[in-house]
Amino acid sequence: MAAENKIAHAIMLCDPSGAGGMPLALAFARLLLVKDESDIAMLDKWAHPDLHFSFPIYKKKSTDHPISDDYITEWRDQLLRNPYFDTEDWLKDIKAENQQMVIYVSESDSLQQKLQLKASRGGRRVVIMWLPERMKAEAANKLLKIIEEPPHETYFLLVTQDADNVLGTIQSRTQLLHVPALSETEITDALKANESISQETAAAIAHVSNGSYTNAIKHLEAGNERQLFFDLFVQLMRICYTRKIKDMRAWSETVSNLGRERQKRMLEYCQRLLRENFIYNFQRQEMVYMMPDEAQFSTKFACFINEKNVIPIMEEMERCQNDIEHNVNARMVFFDFSLKMTMLLLQ
Repeated sequence: MAAENKIAHAIMLCDPSGAGGMPLALAFARLLLVKDESDIAMLDKWAHPDLHFSFPIYKKKSTDHPISDDYITEWRDQLLRNPYFDTEDWLKDIKAENQQMVIYVSESDSLQQKLQLKASRGGRRVVIMWLPERMKAEAANKLLKIIEEPPHETYFLLVTQDADNVLGTIQSRTQLLHVPALSETEITDALKANESISQETAAAIAHVSNGSYTNAIKHLEAGNERQLFFDLFVQLMRICYTRKIKDMRAWSETVSNLGRERQKRMLEYCQRLLRENFIYNFQRQEMVYMMPDEAQFSTKFACFINEKNVIPIMEEMERCQNDIEHNVNARMVFFDFSLKMTMLLLQ
């Protein structure tokens, strides 16, 4: 597009897998903005005056009007440290693990004010927006006009993990490009080059990363969320099988203290693990993507996930996610789910 000078004014990079949507957006922004050595120096720190970032944050007080610039230092540090990051990493950076991230209407006002001014370097301007699906409807509606008809030589790059949940009117004003999942060979080679691990370890991690370099990096991190979620999953399944109501209440209490963003990620992890256990029953190891501890647990647990209950269990988890997103009392949501699981596991 750049070579033919046919660049869409708004491009949405759909990267549900963590295959590199943000690194691609950053590389494209660099290509559009670099004119001389001074541009390169500024972009090396992601501090170019004509490169603007917009991303989800959280509101500390009900009276606040938060914008991305409030966290721009943490944001640039994250990009320099590792552009293959996710919401878990970002929440840790801004010390908001128990918060829900949103792009507020004040962010729309801030962007419009910036883009009303002339480009500082007298050339192109680029706006990179991470997770537009997190925009409040009011914020998205305010940006419709400027995304559809941006100022001269201004380009929007939207990086989404869930394009279906981006406001339809925003989607219709962008050119959607899908970022393909990475191959196991690509992830293996990158891990060997960047993390200094053996071929065998890199290949094992690449196999369970499902095309995501972000997931691959997390498998290498000590104390990452996967281990926590796995332990909670195993604990719940054993409690439900033995029908210990008192322990169900204690488990629900524990999960309710995680914070809503982590609760949603835990439910996504549980859905993935259920899918793997269902596939495990078909004795097709090349189709199963589990870490060693998950696979060991599945040798005895997989038989409880079958054609009769796999879909109902998934549907219950989706209801839980919806309830959590709508701020339903988490303790009630997870206790109700655990009670239903006692019946579903016996089907």
